[in-house]
Amino acid sequence: MEPPSTLTPAEVSVALVKQAVERHNTRYDKTFFKAVLAGVMLSFGGLLDLIISGGSPSLNSANPGLVKVLGGFVFPVGLVMLVLQGFDLLTSNLMTFSMAVATGKLPLWSLLVNWIIVTFGNLVGSLFFAAVLAKSDGLITADPYATYIRNFAVTKAITPEWYQIFLRGIGCNWLVCIAIWQSIGARDTLSKIVAAWFPIWVFVACGFDHVVANMFSLPLGIMLHAKLTTAYYIKKSLIASWLGNLIGALCVGLPAVYFYLWDRKAETLTNAEEGRVDRKDLNDSP
Repeated sequence: MEPPSTLTPAEVSVALVKQAVERHNTRYDKTFFKAVLAGVMLSFGGLLDLIISGGSPSLNSANPGLVKVLGGFVFPVGLVMLVLQGFDLLTSNLMTFSMAVATGKLPLWSLLVNWIIVTFGNLVGSLFFAAVLAKSDGLITADPYATYIRNFAVTKAITPEWYQIFLRGIGCNWLVCIAIWQSIGARDTLSKIVAAWFPIWVFVACGFDHVVANMFSLPLGIMLHAKLTTAYYIKKSLIASWLGNLIGALCVGLPAVYFYLWDRKAETLTNAEEGRVDRKDLNDSP
């Protein structure tokens, strides 16, 4: 008999905790370089978004909502590539490591160690992409792209209040973690792509703030001489979006622990580590 096409929510919860445990046990140098490559992959999608959005000035003036939808539609390619390759993205690790700590499978200190390593790895990958594959090769250094990117940096990091960026970060990672959840639950590659695509499309089109995506686009704006300094970007955008993304991750991960793992975490998580998860033990019923 063919297995169901998707895992149950309880099975997804177990798989996410197991993933966090495996990543915790990975050597730190491998974690760092996986995070660097995750930053690069996500920036590929960010660049395509900027090319479509920045390269359509007339459409942007006449129908800015449509441009947001079109740019948002292409951005998820970056997240899909990094997920399918098993790279480390901060925003998903904010969810999975919180779940693993809440279920007692990882110590509290593992959060800080992983999140610090992955944050800097994602930043290095994003900055490399911005400097080498977006600016130095001249792809978007001329107008209309350069002007759009400079204005984009201002509207992302200067125009909003700090608390607004924070709140946008919550909405962003709530959707990103749903995308990760749905991709983990899908069994075949095409289903994983489709399951991840739509929540990411929504967050980009709505203008929410993803700390790693901003690590590419906002430093690129600074490189192209936007009216934004590195120090201002860090204190106004990076910190606010990082903290907002953390809360967004908890909005997905902690309810999952409460709903599916809290009352039977010892049995189900032990089974998962031994590779013998039984659907009967992980069904949706209380």
